[in-house]
Amino acid sequence: MPQRETILEYRETEENFEMRAKAEPEGKVIVGIHPYDLFAIEQLDKIFIDTLRDEPYRQKRENSLLIGVNMQDASETAFAASMGTATTDTGYDLMLTDLGDRFAVNIGTLEGKEFLNSADVRKASAAEIQEVERIEDEVVPDLFEKELEFSPALLPTILEENYDNMDFWEDYSENCLSCGTCNMVCPTCYCFSVDMSRDLGENSGRETRRWDGCLLEDFASVAGDENFREEVAQRHRHRFMRKGWYIYERYGDIACIGCGRCTSGCVADVADPCDVYNKLHQEEQAHAQ
Repeated sequence: MPQRETILEYRETEENFEMRAKAEPEGKVIVGIHPYDLFAIEQLDKIFIDTLRDEPYRQKRENSLLIGVNMQDASETAFAASMGTATTDTGYDLMLTDLGDRFAVNIGTLEGKEFLNSADVRKASAAEIQEVERIEDEVVPDLFEKELEFSPALLPTILEENYDNMDFWEDYSENCLSCGTCNMVCPTCYCFSVDMSRDLGENSGRETRRWDGCLLEDFASVAGDENFREEVAQRHRHRFMRKGWYIYERYGDIACIGCGRCTSGCVADVADPCDVYNKLHQEEQAHAQ
């Protein structure tokens, strides 16, 4: 998703009013996508194509070739193994695995197979296929230092039960600067604003959408000078509820794929979802005793 995108353009004449959708169906090949980001793209497909029927998004997706790569290293803030997103069998056209002096290529779609037609490739041996399976099953899961202390299947229930736990949310968000960085770097955040602008001196203009984020102070501002999530603790809580509960309720997905980008990008060091989830779970365990 581009940071800014013109959705449609309009022009008014003395006899007519023309409004035309703006689309950019240029084909793109995206190389080196980690498995957890492929999970994120599949979630966005459900939202933008299956639900919102967003034409600009659909055209970009249908004209893109996704080439994934199995990880060899992981960020110290990532916990994808705990979220079940460290490896994947779906969501890619081609998937690469580094075998040292060569790459194994797993074909995911017909488009990926056709893309390989001009490449110098051969069928993998049984030993090479077994090596790819060993890397996915044994090497990749051990790359992650951080881990969730419970099954992610429990996350929606844990968050729902802690919705009114404002002491926790206020304490945790005390140092949050509401900069919105955690939203901007998150591969499953998809909120956007739409602006209409008119060309100076012309009867023409355009509709543009741009990224937005629920941690930004004015995100929930509405007409009448009201803001229904004015406090930072409310915005902080909303972000985590959306990732682990709201999206699950609507689409069946946990919208945190454990990439750790929000943690590494947070200047106040309060955006770590693994830390938040584990502390909520620890509180519940302590109260149950």
